[in-house]
Amino acid sequence: MLEEIRITSLGVIDSSTIELGPGLTVITGETGAGKTMIVTALGLLLGGRADSGAVRSGARGARVEGVVDTRSLPAFAAAVEDAGGLAEDDRVVLARNVSAEGRSRAFAGGAAVPVSTLASLAEPLVAVHGQSDQHRLLQPRAQRDALDRFAGGDVAALAATYATAFERLTATERELAEVIATARDRAREADLLRFGLGEIEAVSPEPGEDATLAAEESRLGFADTLRTAAEQAREALSSEHGDPDALAATSAARTALDGVRDHDPEAGELADRLAEVTYLLSDVAADVASYATRIDTDPARLATVSERRAALTALTRKYGASVDEVLAWAETSARRLLELDGTDERIDALRAQRQELRADLARAGLALSKARSAAAQRLADAVTEELTLLAMPHARLSIEVRQLEVAAPADPDAPGAPLQAGRRWLRFAPSGLDEVEFLLAANTGSDPRPLGKGASGGELSRVMLAVEVALAGTSPVPTFVFDEVDAGVGGTAAVEVGRRLARLALGAQVLVVTHLPQVAAYADRHVVVEKSSDGTVTSSGLSVLSEEQRVAELSRMLAGLTGSDTALAHARELLEVAQPARALG
Repeated sequence: MLEEIRITSLGVIDSSTIELGPGLTVITGETGAGKTMIVTALGLLLGGRADSGAVRSGARGARVEGVVDTRSLPAFAAAVEDAGGLAEDDRVVLARNVSAEGRSRAFAGGAAVPVSTLASLAEPLVAVHGQSDQHRLLQPRAQRDALDRFAGGDVAALAATYATAFERLTATERELAEVIATARDRAREADLLRFGLGEIEAVSPEPGEDATLAAEESRLGFADTLRTAAEQAREALSSEHGDPDALAATSAARTALDGVRDHDPEAGELADRLAEVTYLLSDVAADVASYATRIDTDPARLATVSERRAALTALTRKYGASVDEVLAWAETSARRLLELDGTDERIDALRAQRQELRADLARAGLALSKARSAAAQRLADAVTEELTLLAMPHARLSIEVRQLEVAAPADPDAPGAPLQAGRRWLRFAPSGLDEVEFLLAANTGSDPRPLGKGASGGELSRVMLAVEVALAGTSPVPTFVFDEVDAGVGGTAAVEVGRRLARLALGAQVLVVTHLPQVAAYADRHVVVEKSSDGTVTSSGLSVLSEEQRVAELSRMLAGLTGSDTALAHARELLEVAQPARALG
C-alpha cells in the first residue's frame, strides 16, 4: 500500500507530506484549499499527463513522491528492480518531476525511468475514481470492460480466443482483397516473366560461359599475331638457323666458369646456377615451340563464338550484368511465376479459409456472449445488493448483453460482412458480438433505464461505488482513491456511502476526497487541507487530525462555521455512530 505522499510546489500546495495507512483515509478542507491536488499528485505518480499549469506560481518545478510498502507486493518490487530501481527495507519510492516549462521526469526506486514505465509499474497499485469516471461509466465500452473484469478468467480466455479468430479473419480478408485487386497486374507480371524465361531457355547459358567465350574469342581473333610472337620467342631462346640465342649464350657462360671451378669454389657455384638456367631455358623453349604449333586460325569457330557471345550479351542487357546474374534472375523468376500462376488456386484457398474462420469467429463470439450473459446476472445481483446498503433499497440494476442483429447482407462474402448464426446475421467487432448496457430501476415499479437517463447525480455516484465494490472482489487493487464520488449525495444516503467505504476499507486501503461530514466520520484517518495566505500567494498544507480536531472539522463541514455547540454535538454523534464500522476501530 501507499505509506506516504510528499508534494512540493504543486498547485496551491507549497510543501506537504501526507502519511497514509491501512483502512479509510479522508481528505477534507475548504473549497479551493487544494483537496483535488492530492488526486492530481497521484495521477502524476501513475504516469498521467504532466501539465505545467499545475506547477505552483513562481516555482521552477513540482515534485511528487510516493512511498510504497512492497511486503505484500513481490511482483511490483521485482518489476522495479527489472527497471533498474531498488527496493530498500521493503519500500520503493516513486517520484515525478514536472518543470515549469512542461518537461517531465519519472523515477522508480531511485532510477530514472520513462514515464510509460512508471505508468506500467504503478497501474496495479491504485485505482482512481472521480466524477469523470461516472461519465465514463455511461459509455457502452466502459460498461463492457467492467463486466469482463468482473467475469474473470473464463471470459478473459474466451475473449482471447475470439480476438485471435478476429485477427486471423481480418488478415485473411485483407490478403484476399489484395490478391483479387491485383489479379490483372499479376497476370501482366506473369506474362513478362514467361517471356524472359523463354528467352533465357532458348539460349541456355552455362555458368561462367560469358567469361570463357570472351577469352576464346580474343585468342581466335589474334591467332596470327600470337603465332608470330611465339615463333620469335622460340627463335630468341633456341635458334634453328645458327643465329645467336639465349640458350647458346647461357651454355657458353656456363662452360667458361666451369673451366675455372678448380681455382675458386665460388666460380663453381656460379657455373652450377647457370646449368640450372640452361635447363630452364631449354624447357621454356620447348613449351614455346609447342604453343606455337597449337595456334590455329579457325574462322568458323571464331564466328560461332562471336555469335554465341552476342546472344549472351542480349540476355545480360535485360536480366543481369553477367551470365551468372541472368541465371539467378531466372531461378527467382521461376519461383515467382509459380506463385503468380497459382493466383486462382490461392483465391479459392483464401475464400475457403475465410469461410472457416468466419464460422470459428461466430462460435467464439456466441460462447463469449453466453459467458458474458451469465456474468452479467451475477454482477447485476452484486451491485443491486450493494445499492441496498447504500440507501437505495428499492433500486435494481440489470445488465443487458445483446447481440446486434442486422439484415442479410447483399454480399455475404464482402470484407467485414456480418456473421451468420443459424438464421440470424450478427454484426461483429474486435470486442465481440455484444453490446453491454447497464440499466437502473431506481424505484419499485419503475422500468429499467440506461444509467445516463435513469439515475440522478447522487444515484450515479452510488452506482459507481457499488460497481467498484463488486469489482474489488474479483480484481483486487491495494489502494482505491475516490475523488468526491459522493457529489449529489446527502442525508441518510451519505451515511450509507460512508459506511460502505468503511467496509471496503476492511480489505483495502481507501483514500477519499469528500465534502460530506457523514462520509468523513467513518474515516480511520482524517487529513485536512488548510489554506493560508501571506497576502500575495495562497499556500496549503496537509495535517492529520486528532479526535478533538476531527470534531471541530466535522462541525465546520456541518454548519459552515466553527464554535457552534449544536454542530459540535452533531459531529460527536456522527463519530459515535460511525465508530463500530471503522476498519481500525
